[in-house]
Amino acid sequence: MNQAVENVISNAIVQSFSKKFSDALTLDAAIVGGGPSAMTAARYLAENGVKVAVFERKLAPGGGTWGGGMLFNEVVVQDSALHILDKFNIIHQPIADAPGYHTLDSVEMASALIYGAVHAGAKIFNCISVEDIVFKAGKVNGLVINWTPVERLGMHVDPLTVIADVVIDGTGHPSEIIRMATDKAMIEIDTPNGKIMGERPMWVDSGENSTVENTKEYFPGLFACGMSANNCSGGYRMGPIFGGMLLSGEKVAKLVLEKLKK
Repeated sequence: MNQAVENVISNAIVQSFSKKFSDALTLDAAIVGGGPSAMTAARYLAENGVKVAVFERKLAPGGGTWGGGMLFNEVVVQDSALHILDKFNIIHQPIADAPGYHTLDSVEMASALIYGAVHAGAKIFNCISVEDIVFKAGKVNGLVINWTPVERLGMHVDPLTVIADVVIDGTGHPSEIIRMATDKAMIEIDTPNGKIMGERPMWVDSGENSTVENTKEYFPGLFACGMSANNCSGGYRMGPIFGGMLLSGEKVAKLVLEKLKK
């Protein structure tokens, strides 16, 4: 008896996803959040042979990139990060009255970062929320995950786990994964007071620099990039300028590569 084409399609989706998902339950690097720093990191890591997956709570990865500045879908990147735009083949135009800065289409940027990460070999799982961390022998060892609709509906459904040598917090302003570690595992992170310092008001120049400076390993096995790193270390925010975010993703990938080699 031949299967109905509807069942062939359904079966193919279930089997293909199951294979992809099952393979991602053990990783070299697990990234939480699908913003620009995370996608940049995912591509650099995958290109260097790291088994990496991104877990994004929302339906569409891309973080705050899509909406540009106040829904004007343009963003700005400075000269120091142009090599990353070029790596992803993202078109950019210099700003005539602001030397050293370039505008680009935010929708193109978001989609190009996602495409680049996937085609480098990174796996992206959307609509998955991280509700806890795996913490063993004084180290962060992975994630506790569930479907976002389960989380939002408050359904009593047990989660699954992802084991990873390294976890990267790319959750943006809330630093959700590091907050879980400080609150539940009661650890001290690599900041002046051992805690999340909190994001400061907007100061573009300072925020761009500190986003990269604050990108580091905050606890064994736990890194932060992008605005999550800035929030942990008390950096200033910078608005719709994304050079620091891209450079942060590049930096965290290099740090993780060094750690995995050790």
